[in-house]
Amino acid sequence: MAHDNDPLVRAVASRVKADLDHLAPTMITMFTEVIPEFRHDDEIRRLMVASTESNLSAILDMLTLAIGLDDITVPPAAAEYARRFAQRDLSLEALLRAYRLGENMFVQWTMTLLAELNPPTDVAMATAARIAHLVNGYIDQVIEGLIDIYESERRRWDARTDAARAAQVRAVVDADDLDVGSAEQMLSASLRGWHQFAMLWAPPGTRDPRAHLRAGTALLAAATGKTPMTVEVDDHNRWVWISSVARPALDTEQLALDLRAHPNLSIALGDPGTGLEGFRQAFRDAQQARAVALNRREHGLTVHSDVALTALFADRVPEMRLWAERVLGALMGTDETAARLRRTVRAFLDARGSYTDAAARLHVHKNTVHYRVRKAEELLGHPLGERRLDIEVALLTCAQLGIPEAPPEPQRGRRRPAETTVAGDT
Repeated sequence: MAHDNDPLVRAVASRVKADLDHLAPTMITMFTEVIPEFRHDDEIRRLMVASTESNLSAILDMLTLAIGLDDITVPPAAAEYARRFAQRDLSLEALLRAYRLGENMFVQWTMTLLAELNPPTDVAMATAARIAHLVNGYIDQVIEGLIDIYESERRRWDARTDAARAAQVRAVVDADDLDVGSAEQMLSASLRGWHQFAMLWAPPGTRDPRAHLRAGTALLAAATGKTPMTVEVDDHNRWVWISSVARPALDTEQLALDLRAHPNLSIALGDPGTGLEGFRQAFRDAQQARAVALNRREHGLTVHSDVALTALFADRVPEMRLWAERVLGALMGTDETAARLRRTVRAFLDARGSYTDAAARLHVHKNTVHYRVRKAEELLGHPLGERRLDIEVALLTCAQLGIPEAPPEPQRGRRRPAETTVAGDT
């Protein structure tokens, strides 16, 4: 039905359309500042932008072309964005809140532009009411459709059990003859960009392990600025997959520091990779880092790039131990003195044979390093320069695999047995 103020409605809408290149980014910025769930990685952000712009265009078409509310449907980009929201377990409430905030901002724009046209007060009020009524009707109509889309996708996504999702990831990782298109269809996700995997776990006996896994996922999201995909392997294990257009930038030092607040949670982080092969390698890297961490029996963060060499031995620990015993001899002792000598030799070799630099790393006197190096060479039966590479590899892999097990901490109030020292040895 035509209204007397429809020409003025069209005039206002035309002014909005003329300034849309400026107004749309303003609305998008507002979404990301006000609603945490809208702080996406680049790929999803592009879809969010397309969703916003398609809704604005549809509203302006409705106002300028007198399209009836019964003919309004959810724009394709907005529908796909709602599906991605559901897949990432982002709240429906956040999505609907964005529509209401956008509605309010759009109506405010029209009021400002209507005032610039300076119609009589009664005409201005009638036109403002007409615009608000139409925009509200559009938002109501689209929201109704979005709720159905979101809930249907949530049901479909949940119907793919976690076990099935884990199996699909494994299939993509293991099936070398699978092409990119088939892999993407299997995972319902793009594999064209960068990928990074993390494996999270809480030890048996942990109270409410899923809460710990959720906390770990939140830490990874904060560290990467990305919304990760998750696969629940079981109550105590979760895979987290971070996907982005650009190479993920993750502050591992800060992540390790934040993880200290969760002593019952461990994270193994793979190296980033691109494309289908990068996806596969990122998953395998995380698996290998986890294997190293489990051998070490320590909680916290394990980064594959830090343990890549040791990871090659993670499934052959008995053979590696025998080889290390042949290389290190008595340095493989389980007492604190032997452990201290191993730490000193590692620092000395890492410092390229500099007693001063090794002392600085260990926070001891340079004479202490001299003494410990001589003691280590006595136990080895030869100078460190002989078989240096073997010694370095053996020390590194043993330290990262927790071999031999660290000696127990002395009980409080009891003195540790004295060891032979020289001036400055600590």
